[in-house]
Amino acid sequence: MADPWLTLIGMNEDGLQGLNAAARRALDAAHTVFGAPRHLALAQAGERGRPWPVPFDAAPVLALRGQPVAVLASGDPFWFGAGGSLARRLEPHEWRCHAQASTFSLVAARLGWRLENTDCLGLHASPMEQVLPRLGRERQLIVLLRDGDAAAALARWLQEEGWGASTLWVMESVGGPQERCRMFTAGQAGDALALQPAQAPVCVALLARGSDGQAGLPATPGRPDSWYAHDGQITKAPVRAMTLAALAPRRGQCLWDLGAGSGSVSVEWCLAGGQAVAVEQHAARVDNIRRNAGRFGLQQALHIVHGQALQALQLVQTWPGTHAVPQAVFVGGGFDAVLFEALQACMPPGCRLVVNAVTLETQALLVQLHGRHGGQLLRLELSSVEPLGRLHSWKAARPLVQWVWQR
Repeated sequence: MADPWLTLIGMNEDGLQGLNAAARRALDAAHTVFGAPRHLALAQAGERGRPWPVPFDAAPVLALRGQPVAVLASGDPFWFGAGGSLARRLEPHEWRCHAQASTFSLVAARLGWRLENTDCLGLHASPMEQVLPRLGRERQLIVLLRDGDAAAALARWLQEEGWGASTLWVMESVGGPQERCRMFTAGQAGDALALQPAQAPVCVALLARGSDGQAGLPATPGRPDSWYAHDGQITKAPVRAMTLAALAPRRGQCLWDLGAGSGSVSVEWCLAGGQAVAVEQHAARVDNIRRNAGRFGLQQALHIVHGQALQALQLVQTWPGTHAVPQAVFVGGGFDAVLFEALQACMPPGCRLVVNAVTLETQALLVQLHGRHGGQLLRLELSSVEPLGRLHSWKAARPLVQWVWQR
């Protein structure tokens, strides 16, 4: 078998001396070397070096297919590195990887943290709100950041979210001769980093500590309604919990949320590790969905379509990638027989459909569909305590009928 034309090389801050012999040979043999300017300098790539385009694009590497090419990335190229982006567009025989210890491993070793008990995030080009679902008392996180400004912004954001008592280790050039580590609370870090900014490459280790009573976001569905922007059109927390249980989210699966309202069901599906397409016809509610996706850093996982359900079905099915094929569909409003026929035609085998209905007309339709197609039919009646003069009484919500059916 011929040698691969592409070699992925993990390059840490100790430069060439950290590479093994095989990685050095591949680097020396490469006609072209791609990487960040910092990595190209560490590798002494000279005229062979080509900096990555901004934003990142794998096309320049693929254009040299068949020629000896090396790609440099920090530590392990397949952990928040370029490796995954390249490998999915190549055959296995085309590339080889020489990885080193990741920045996550190096930081955990400095702090004595068990890596398996630590959340690791790469936020070079992702919203810092992705940290929010991972925050909890004494939780450990290691976050790779774009630059020193991002480290200061993360500290300010933590303070605003009520986690200013958290301990931060701001670490620069980990693994190299210029390595530096400074420890602050999140509340102190903003001012300290303004006086002495951190220099890239930078990462932050975080031991989360919130203000009194701050325990973090619950891990189970049915998060408090107060977390969401909405105009009253929201699947309330207890019903949302039962709805997510019926939808049965699994990591990597896709949900179509038709008549999404606030998008709370889509948000909680994505927090479980999935992706979602939220369809809503009202512009103000679309704005709320966008705000709720941003609140949890889910902009890349939650795709929003402004339009009616039937029109959106035709559009979404033309999309490339995984969003064109759902593993679950939720209809929280606007369900009728025409929409069900359209869903029957496009839902793949095994896809789950969950419909919630509060109107008598839609409930009657669900009873008919249950009779013809089977599935599970539930009537949910919930009451909550509210003041009644100087005392209290139960106030009943509108009864809800839920139909769960699998294609």
